[in-house]
Amino acid sequence: MNDTPARLLRLLSLLQTPREFSGSELAERLGVTDRTVRRDIDRLRELGYPVEATMGATGGYRLVAGAAMPPLLVDDEEAVAIAVGLRAAAGSAVAGVEEASVRALAKLEQILPATLRRRVRVLGSATAAPAYDGPTVDPEVLSTLAAAVTTRERTRFGYRGESGAQTRRHVEPVGLVPVRRRWYLLGHDLDRGDWRVFRVDRIERPQATGARFTPRPLPAASPADYVAGRRTDWDAPVYRVSVTISAPLARVAGRLGDDKGDLTALDDHTCRLTSTRDDSPAWLAHRLLDLGVPFHVHESPELTEQLHNIASRITSALTTQ
Repeated sequence: MNDTPARLLRLLSLLQTPREFSGSELAERLGVTDRTVRRDIDRLRELGYPVEATMGATGGYRLVAGAAMPPLLVDDEEAVAIAVGLRAAAGSAVAGVEEASVRALAKLEQILPATLRRRVRVLGSATAAPAYDGPTVDPEVLSTLAAAVTTRERTRFGYRGESGAQTRRHVEPVGLVPVRRRWYLLGHDLDRGDWRVFRVDRIERPQATGARFTPRPLPAASPADYVAGRRTDWDAPVYRVSVTISAPLARVAGRLGDDKGDLTALDDHTCRLTSTRDDSPAWLAHRLLDLGVPFHVHESPELTEQLHNIASRITSALTTQ
């Protein structure tokens, strides 16, 4: 590849992939010598791209975070995906992102080819997101947690429970899951020795500790399946539940592993969960208690037994010796 500008763009596109490339691999992909690759890397650095080189048999080149945001290269499909995502983000549950999304979208659409602008507008006109007036997530909190999930770093944070009680948590975070305009973090709580699901809008001051961890076997196919209650580490039989919950349907929806139709509104302040379950009665019992609102079980010996067990353990813990 003798066209230097085109080669630099191709090199930059490769380096934007989240992995490390050896000099010989870059040379092979670009059809040039190792010396030319080193010279092109120096050109990119002069243009402000922070290219890091690591030495040794497994060393190579990769883009790292720099002091400023350099221009990025995206293909047509990525550009359309970003533009559509920015349109959706303008009404998102992430605090403060709306205005930034509109600014970024304006910049992107200004340089999009006409054919791509039409695709974005068609998709935008065919989809609509309702205005969100619920609790919002601090984007800094979300990005910190996402980085900890990606790098597998243990994380400490403050957590505000449904009742308002504040606790400190030490967690191995494994996944962020968006459910019906709320974000949830799944992690293994080291102090409690069990998996926990945290609402991200209640997480405060998360800090990665720098301590790496090897992910534990997840008792579900994915973090999203776990949050939805679809665990795989039990052989519990199918059971039926009917529970009246003293909370609006919108507050409960998506928090009990419910599918469409499982929850029905009885009035503006009450809803009912009626479903056949294949998850754990213990999981459902804890999720009902986590709602922090009164509820009444009409049907389900399995769920009732689990609630009695929890009540017994609480009573035992509060009994003075």
